[in-house]
Amino acid sequence: MTPRNTVLVFDVNETLLDLTSLAPFFQETFGHAQVMRQWFAEQILYSQTLTLSHRYVPFGELAVAVLNMVARIHHLTLTAAQIDTFKRLMATLPPHADAQPALDMLSEAGFRMVTFTNSSSEAGKRVLAQSGLDRYFEQQFSVEASRSFKPAAAAYRCVADQLKQEPARLRIIATHTWDIIGAMGCGWKGALLTRPGNAPLDLGEQPDIIGPTLQALAERIVMQDS
Repeated sequence: MTPRNTVLVFDVNETLLDLTSLAPFFQETFGHAQVMRQWFAEQILYSQTLTLSHRYVPFGELAVAVLNMVARIHHLTLTAAQIDTFKRLMATLPPHADAQPALDMLSEAGFRMVTFTNSSSEAGKRVLAQSGLDRYFEQQFSVEASRSFKPAAAAYRCVADQLKQEPARLRIIATHTWDIIGAMGCGWKGALLTRPGNAPLDLGEQPDIIGPTLQALAERIVMQDS
């Protein structure tokens, strides 16, 4: 099999692992499952705020702080047991049903694949291992190395440096448009996965591959990337 020139860099949360598995926790705790989306949006907002302010804390620590903040917004005080349940659920996110078939296809086609997550290195490796998907990836990267959360340019450049690859040979595969924008701003190619609740932003340069499932993206990548 001839190795492909493009290295595929996968986002983890929402792209490979299913955050909607947290919905029952938010339904039980807040009375509305959609509060999960509020929490995640605030999580991304404040991760970017920390980076812009030249500060860094592990993503898991931030996740709990933001959860408590959202609880206060909803006039709630979370118990230690609720926080422990949340941490356990975050550490055991299941894979999306389309993840393994897509990764099988790309692996058989000869692509090198790695992951790149906002989570800490230890937490990212642990959650991917329990999902059973870690066997597909030759390396797992974390923003911990740059201490800059995605989509900061420093985060993507750190990955490119560690891989010793030119940016044009890297393709980010992610559900979040802000992740695609950050990577493409550093010269990477992008493949946007439009899971429910996510869509392209019709502004500026667009990813050349967009699709509703990982399998759809994998088919396009196999056809297009040499």
